[in-house]
Amino acid sequence: MDNLTRQLAAYVTSRRFDDIPADIVRSATRHLVDAIGCALGGRDCEAARIGRQLACGTAPNRHAGRILGQRRHVPASEAAFTNTAMIRYLDFNDSWQGGHPSDLLGGLLAIAESAGADGRRLITAMIVAYEVVIRLIRATSLRERGWDQGFVIGVGTTCGAGHLLRLDAEQMTNAIAIITVANVPLRATRAGQLSSWKGAATAFAVRNGVYAALLAAGGMTGPEAAFEGRHGLMKQITGPFELETFPDAGGDYLLPVIVLKYWPVEGHAQAAVWAALRLREEMAPADIARIEIFTHWSAWHEAGSEPAKWNPTTRETADHSFPYIFARTLVDGTITVSTFDAANYLDPTLRPLMAKISVHQDAEIDALYPATWVMRVEATAADGEREIIRIINPRGHGMNPMSDDEVDNKFTALAEPALGTDRTRAALGAWRSIEGATTISAALDLLLPGG
Repeated sequence: MDNLTRQLAAYVTSRRFDDIPADIVRSATRHLVDAIGCALGGRDCEAARIGRQLACGTAPNRHAGRILGQRRHVPASEAAFTNTAMIRYLDFNDSWQGGHPSDLLGGLLAIAESAGADGRRLITAMIVAYEVVIRLIRATSLRERGWDQGFVIGVGTTCGAGHLLRLDAEQMTNAIAIITVANVPLRATRAGQLSSWKGAATAFAVRNGVYAALLAAGGMTGPEAAFEGRHGLMKQITGPFELETFPDAGGDYLLPVIVLKYWPVEGHAQAAVWAALRLREEMAPADIARIEIFTHWSAWHEAGSEPAKWNPTTRETADHSFPYIFARTLVDGTITVSTFDAANYLDPTLRPLMAKISVHQDAEIDALYPATWVMRVEATAADGEREIIRIINPRGHGMNPMSDDEVDNKFTALAEPALGTDRTRAALGAWRSIEGATTISAALDLLLPGG
């Protein structure tokens, strides 16, 4: 196997819960609680419905999977797809540089129970997977090259699932090699009017990641040089790269840099909501003649560079549209899950305000990203009055993190419609203290509606 594959496998198979600092465990738990809340909020989405329907009647054999909110077991890969579709649907789960690390939790939660994992092993698997994902995002620049986040999510899922399954170093190298050569998806998933596949693409990658780990556990071998060899990732797409040093070799834990979302919108649009709320205090929407949004390239490219963003006709396009999110916040004074109901994003009375909004890439802001997220908004009223608003590291950014109480309140708001008040409180308590659980079955059972 090539050097990078061996490096990843050695890190993943060697880490133990006792190696991890308490503050990193606490941060991981916060992200886990946040993701489960998002899954409960997205439980009825179309992709999850399709996933449950496809899994219905299938009988798991050795490696059973658990769909969140259900007691019955299905094949692990099918549960992984459905869980991730639920986590991902609202676009409310964590985010970093064009990827959503918590997508992979759909796979880990699917297989952890049948793998016999306790809470400590689940947390450890999650952390090693996150650390792999963030390093791959930073090193490969796949998003900027036109490839989708499913690649890094797939590799991260395989690493986390392999840790849960206790793969040895040889099995882990094979699993990583398999997912690397077989899962390089196109960024076309997130271009133009976005389809329901936008929220299911990483669910497919997570499904593949779990399956790659199971294949390796069963004896499947993988290509010997998936990253560095002939026709490998570096030759075909990225060019040579090295990963930042892992914590076992003295590197920093990178998990704390990941953004938790305060608002249910695309990650870079968090700043747009806060900016619109500030502008709303200074100008009435009816008085505004022009709004110019200045941001970094990734945000502009994702949410403000295509005509579809000024006329969203799907939920998935609306939550990736700066014009819609900004205008809706100006009018309503907030953004909620219901903001992305069809009646709202198709509202013809909002289109004139959206047409007054332009979005621009700004070189100075680009130079600060990703360490610092900045958005500048320049608004001009019909009478010539001007307002300039700057948002720096919006709430949820690693330099401005959400508190435990804020994450818990978010979980409660998303979970209560599914679980009710008492059961939500019990589920939150169980997942908040999951590191002490000898099995995760009881915590999973608390996600069953009505007991």
